[in-house]
Amino acid sequence: MKNMNDKAGYFFITPFFLVFLLFNVYPILFTIYLSMTRYRGFGNMVFIGADNFKLIFQDPNVVDAFINTIRIWGVNIFFQIFLALLLVMVFSDLEYKVKGLKFFRVIFYLPNLIAAATIALIFAKLLDRDYGVVNQLLFSVGWIDRSIGWLTRPILAQMSVSGIQTWMWFGNSFILFMASVQAVNKEIFEAARIDGAGRLQILRHITLPSIKPILMYVVITGLIGGLQLFDIPFLITDGRGFPAGSLNTMIVYIYNMAFTYNNYGYASALSFALFLLIFLFTIIFALLTNRVEIKEYFRNRNERKTMNKTMDKVIPEAMPGWKGSEK
Repeated sequence: MKNMNDKAGYFFITPFFLVFLLFNVYPILFTIYLSMTRYRGFGNMVFIGADNFKLIFQDPNVVDAFINTIRIWGVNIFFQIFLALLLVMVFSDLEYKVKGLKFFRVIFYLPNLIAAATIALIFAKLLDRDYGVVNQLLFSVGWIDRSIGWLTRPILAQMSVSGIQTWMWFGNSFILFMASVQAVNKEIFEAARIDGAGRLQILRHITLPSIKPILMYVVITGLIGGLQLFDIPFLITDGRGFPAGSLNTMIVYIYNMAFTYNNYGYASALSFALFLLIFLFTIIFALLTNRVEIKEYFRNRNERKTMNKTMDKVIPEAMPGWKGSEK
């Protein structure tokens, strides 16, 4: 009876694995196969081996798309973390004693609940060169004397998208950081304040160490999401990277390569290459962030080996039952 109940569990988890294999594993394997073919979306697939991957290194548009993506993501992640940390300093400061944290959490997190298509439409209207509210407001206060093409000039378009992404995601980072800080005993902050520590010293020596794991999580997930940036750049302009290709991110380029130019094989190769790039960046950043812990681990490991060798030499062989240290 017991064996029958144990086997019954496999029956209940079977639907999950079937869905996982059908909608996760199969698309990945098919994309890898597709990346080694020449396929236009119709007709037969022609196997061409690694030709699509070789073409990546010869395509200047790939470099431009990558630079655009890194530039937009870099500005976004900097201000996202800066604003989140600034708000954490304000709300965790024992002297300010700001109230209404729950209310502000909801307000800051609200942009995450709005669909990207809606946000793109709203900001496209707000940043319009001729009829946008932003230009009209700047006109009214006398800060500008002619319209600014927020979405028609390359660098301004990139910074506009970075600003939108920052507005969308800084609330999420703030909530994560604030939760980490609230887990720290308040007596530590009070003791630091009594000892004369300033706000920046508290931030450096107490706040940042306490949120280091969450900070690493935010940066890594931000990097993964940033390299896959698609919805806002695609929807806020013409969908092909206008102006002058400045909003042509990696995913926008892959999308257009597949569904505009019908080059599914090359688009699949780009997708797989982007996956490898994200994986590589994640590993490098994780190693750099935890380099102290990694050095400490290898140092302790070498010390244990040295100690074991020393014990093997100094302990008299005549000791009954002595077989040496464990390797």
